[in-house]
Amino acid sequence: MEPTFSQVAAWSHAIAAVIHALFAVYLGLAWRNGSRGSFLIAAMGLSALWASANWAFVLTGWNWLFLLGNLLDVLRMGAWFGFLVALVFQPTAEYEGEVPPRWPKPMTLAVVSLGAAGVLCFSMGLPVYGTPLRTWATTSLMTSVFGLVLLELFYRSVPERSRWGIKPMVLALGGLFAFDVYLFADALLFSRIHPVIWSARAFAHTLTIPLVALSASRNPEWTFRISISRHVVFHSTALAVSGVYLLLIAGAGYYMRYFGGEWGEALQLVLLFGGVLFLGVLIFSGAFRARLRVLLAKHFFAYRYDYRTEWLGVTQALSVAGDGLSLGESVVKALADLVESPGGGVWLRDASGCFSQQARLNMPHYGVVEKEGSAFTGFLLEREWVVNLAELRSGFSVGGSEVSLPEWASEISDMWLIVPLISSGVLVGFVILLTPRTPIDVNWEVLDLLKMAGRQAASYFARMQATEALIEARKFDAFNRMSAFVVHDLKNLVAQMSLMLRNAERHKDNPEFQADMLDTVRHVEERMRGLMTQLMEKTPINQPKPVSLKGLVKHVVQSKRMFIPCPVLAEGAPEISVLAHAERLERILGHIVQNALDATPEHGSVSVELSQERNQACITVRDTGSGMSAAFIREQLFKPFQTTKASGMGIGAYEAQQYVQELGGSLTVVSDVGAGTRFDVRLPIAASVRNDGNEAMAN
Repeated sequence: MEPTFSQVAAWSHAIAAVIHALFAVYLGLAWRNGSRGSFLIAAMGLSALWASANWAFVLTGWNWLFLLGNLLDVLRMGAWFGFLVALVFQPTAEYEGEVPPRWPKPMTLAVVSLGAAGVLCFSMGLPVYGTPLRTWATTSLMTSVFGLVLLELFYRSVPERSRWGIKPMVLALGGLFAFDVYLFADALLFSRIHPVIWSARAFAHTLTIPLVALSASRNPEWTFRISISRHVVFHSTALAVSGVYLLLIAGAGYYMRYFGGEWGEALQLVLLFGGVLFLGVLIFSGAFRARLRVLLAKHFFAYRYDYRTEWLGVTQALSVAGDGLSLGESVVKALADLVESPGGGVWLRDASGCFSQQARLNMPHYGVVEKEGSAFTGFLLEREWVVNLAELRSGFSVGGSEVSLPEWASEISDMWLIVPLISSGVLVGFVILLTPRTPIDVNWEVLDLLKMAGRQAASYFARMQATEALIEARKFDAFNRMSAFVVHDLKNLVAQMSLMLRNAERHKDNPEFQADMLDTVRHVEERMRGLMTQLMEKTPINQPKPVSLKGLVKHVVQSKRMFIPCPVLAEGAPEISVLAHAERLERILGHIVQNALDATPEHGSVSVELSQERNQACITVRDTGSGMSAAFIREQLFKPFQTTKASGMGIGAYEAQQYVQELGGSLTVVSDVGAGTRFDVRLPIAASVRNDGNEAMAN
């Protein structure tokens, strides 16, 4: 060979030996198991030995190194063939059409043996086909052609939808085998080895390594854990983009100088200076680097999740809600499984405009409540960001913004992530996930996945709330229709009571008994007429007026005196007035006292106490009855049409709570199963309200 070609060949094979050896070592470290991976490692290792032998031959000129390199060349081709055969006959492959034929395995052994025989004939000077060189060139050409045939078989055996992962390797091996066909066809035709083609062969084979590595990273079933440094890709991409940019600027400058006349050189200099200056601005711009880094991470790296699988999993988890888990529990489980969290809770907006815990999974019940208009809920709605409490506790901020966390977020240490649930621009609620079982890197991909699942869950909650509101409205509609029949029955009862009253006045025997009977009947008649009027009334209820609680409570207790046990009014009740509707307030207090009587056995006790707490009147009803569980109070007591009585309608407690809140007060319940119950009704005092109003007007 000529010295120039010898120098090119030396550099070509030296570089090929180093790169193949480094990639073989990397594959060996990344290899987990499997025959396909072992064949690929063998192909890279034998390629490194082949390039090393040829490099040594170029430096020393020893012919036995050239023959050794040719033998190693046959062996490395055999390793490539074994790799392709292993891929064709992999047990998990999906084939289109018929099962692959059985001839590749024995044919591969025959071709490799034939190639080795050709090398031996060339080394021993045996002219089996013309000359020893032509014999070796013929067997090597047959080996290269067989590689193309085997590669075509492998490519066709893979379904079209799965070819994305193997296309880089197919291009690499196709180019490798095609280059060898060109080399050995030229040697066979002209009975000599072309020095330029032979020198460039190592360079050409080295260029295929990145494509092979790309396919290996796209096919984890080859059992390689191949990962490319994001920093290396970032800087390499930035450098390549900068180079292309400068080439374009230089080309534009050259064009301007060549065709710009006397202005050309000046314009070229200005253009180059401006281009370099703009490039410097981009390089030193943190926003540009951040966007480039995210762009590369999203488009040039394999995702951690299979989004199709995760989306289907979340949809399945939400669609089967009710099979042992409520919708809220299913949402918590679906989100928690995405990030290896053991559980969490769901806070949803209730009718009062507050977010309270509605469902939980592997999480204790927290009585914390977040108001709808707070800074924290406003942040969740405006930014739609997943809040990482672990990072915030460490001093990090969310997207460069300060998050106004509520007090309860810092008090509960096992809270980890807060995922907003937003549907149609409305904050339906949020999910709090507990600390994960194993450390999780909460990067942009995890956040995007949680946002996607959160939006989907929010749509389910919004639909559930709309359905519940529709069902409740239909129940009230049915109740209203039922009221028409009740009014008709009340009308008949009033007529009967009026007739009895007239007959009693005409046929009384015992004056005292008849007088008492008449008072009782008259009272019942008045109440029934009032109830009938209220049911039939279509005009709005009158404005509330000052009502004396002492007399009203006393009247409620006296109306229940025929029950056992008889309710007792505590002594020392103060004179307090509140703004309310007397009949409606009396009805809801009577309902609370009646519930206490129904839940208390004959040997128990029911007491009613009226007191004043600052600017509020407090009516306390205590009983020693059966009591209620905390879960029943939280989930059923104040929900409409939820009742444990056989003849009850389930709207008494609901109406009591709604009316007390309408008056600006509160209704709280404290109860223990088997130990009794205490109802506390707190209402603003009328005098206090007037005084506050007068002071505001004076100011």
